[in-house]
Amino acid sequence: MIRINKFPVGLRIGLALSVLAGVIAVWHSQSQPIATAQSPTQAAPTLTIGKLTFRDLNKNGKLDVYEDSRQTPQARAKDLVSQMTLEEKAGAMMHGTLRAGGQMGSIGAGGSYDLEANRKAIMEGKVNSFITRLQAAPRVLAEENNKLQKLAEASRLGIPLTISTDPRHHFQYVLGASAGGNGFSQWPETLGFGALADAKLMQRFGDIARQEYRAVGIHLALSPQADLGTEPRWSRITGTFGEDAQLVKRMVQAYIVGFQNGATGINKDSVITVVKHWVGYGAQPEGFDGHSAYGKYNVFPKNNFAYHIIPFTGAFAANVAGVMPTYPIPRDVTLNGKKLEQVGAGFSKHLLTDELRGRYKFNGVIVSDWGITNDCTEPCANGLPPGQPPSPAYIGMPWGVENLPRAERFIKGVNAGLDQFGGTEDSRILVEAVKAGKLTEARLAESAYRIMLQKFQQGLFENPYVDPAQAESIAGNAAFVKEALAAQSRSLVLLENKNKALPLSGKIKKLYLYKINPQVARDYGFTVVEKPEDADLALIRAVAPFELLHPNYFFGARQHEGDLGFKDGNADYEAIKAASAKVPTVVTIYLDRPAILSNVKDKVAALLGNFGVSDAALFDVLTGKVAPQGHLPFELPSSMDEVKAQAEDTPYDTKTPLYKFGYGLMYERAAISRR
Repeated sequence: MIRINKFPVGLRIGLALSVLAGVIAVWHSQSQPIATAQSPTQAAPTLTIGKLTFRDLNKNGKLDVYEDSRQTPQARAKDLVSQMTLEEKAGAMMHGTLRAGGQMGSIGAGGSYDLEANRKAIMEGKVNSFITRLQAAPRVLAEENNKLQKLAEASRLGIPLTISTDPRHHFQYVLGASAGGNGFSQWPETLGFGALADAKLMQRFGDIARQEYRAVGIHLALSPQADLGTEPRWSRITGTFGEDAQLVKRMVQAYIVGFQNGATGINKDSVITVVKHWVGYGAQPEGFDGHSAYGKYNVFPKNNFAYHIIPFTGAFAANVAGVMPTYPIPRDVTLNGKKLEQVGAGFSKHLLTDELRGRYKFNGVIVSDWGITNDCTEPCANGLPPGQPPSPAYIGMPWGVENLPRAERFIKGVNAGLDQFGGTEDSRILVEAVKAGKLTEARLAESAYRIMLQKFQQGLFENPYVDPAQAESIAGNAAFVKEALAAQSRSLVLLENKNKALPLSGKIKKLYLYKINPQVARDYGFTVVEKPEDADLALIRAVAPFELLHPNYFFGARQHEGDLGFKDGNADYEAIKAASAKVPTVVTIYLDRPAILSNVKDKVAALLGNFGVSDAALFDVLTGKVAPQGHLPFELPSSMDEVKAQAEDTPYDTKTPLYKFGYGLMYERAAISRR
């Protein structure tokens, strides 16, 4: 017997509770998720069959195959796609941006969603995959995501949203690469995991991040980066695991297993991972990034393109669910006997269909990087005039297809193998392409099936809602924070330790601090003084040097480019010189790029490379509570001349590096190397 529950909200909830015990009883025997909703204003009615309850998502009064949790995800996805209109299939192929309130709301940065703007994208654009850039505490983020799921549930077929994010668990926040944490456990950058080379820890991080994401209603991680940091000047090295292909392969595989809750594919507790950027990103001439027109090519002077594929094989071994193609055009590359078309990877049929789908048997979702179908207008191509702040309105990365009309870029991307277009909700273009006979509806259905299948595998059709109180208790809980803090400490790389300066002896009482919270030092029993000459030791934080060479470009104004060496006038370097002239000095340098430390090492008693470390985690190492265990995931060059002479596509190839790849000292032990 089927009973349709269209009673008042309170009574519906009461009826749902009355059958809850029965639903739980059949959970294990039938492997059926509980059909429930945290929302008190649930848009869809429910159907009760015996002791089971289902959500009538299309509100037709009967149980469709796609609504029946007893069916396989494959059967449900097939049924749903058969009911989707052309407009709904096209909408599923958009991976949009959730709008927020406030000045930066158009790119999603804010504390709460703009519900009306998002309603339009969901209802009119038929979009059901979005990136969130919301900056809010876990409880608020959960509440805001629930509001969006209510909007989606009211759509014709009640398709739940897949909500994605850039990484949120680290230190660096750069729009387009990472997001602020706001309540999540804070871990070292992925370079820190590369420094530890500990696959078990990497998987553990993925497992914790998975729990935190799902608790707040995030289902998809736009990570990890399987790119190789073979060009020291590249601004996005910080998001990689380093420059060694085999090391990166192991870390990528472990990362995905942790996030996806196993190596067998997506399940109801998984966070979908999207490995990026397929393929060759990182081999950037002079390190200039592919987000900007001046970095739209990558180069392979040593013909090492195949080396950059190796890390992705770890992702495939872990059954990664998604792949994101890279922005840049691989200049003059021949792969498996065929010269690659001079277009960005999102438009390359050879890279997406022949290689990714064919050679590597990838059957998940291919989602483009953001903005590849946008026009690159004059401010995008050549930057804005000096003094005029760069605007996100000019973002566009249609590399290699700049001269195609926008609609033709969508068509070329679909024909190349894309399933989704990142950063756009303009689904009407695909609809018009089908009506004009330039694409087939069957081709759109293929992509819609892959996307819907993953939603079913994650259990979103049973319950896309989350409990805000549980989000608050899971995300950033004390146990997770403790593990993250330990990882920060362990990932430090001890580069110099003259006369066993570290760990600090009991004779060190007074500290001079630079860019370090004095209260943390006091908490560890030290006295903080105002002048270096009054201290027993100076402790200084520094950041790897950089230049802003393209401040009139939106991303160029935000990315670290250029020279890697400390120069007179650099504030951190001046602090090092001033302190070390007066007192023994310990320096820790944030290595978001491989800094040149030739004129720093001679000034310090001890030198620590870090990849994101809190003051407390740093003091745990300084005092010997935790020993640094990191080894460099990239080499540190000795000069810019050697950086300029090395090949962008080749690892650890400067002539005389100051510190080799794999270098790291241990307390009371000699230097060792993984090479």
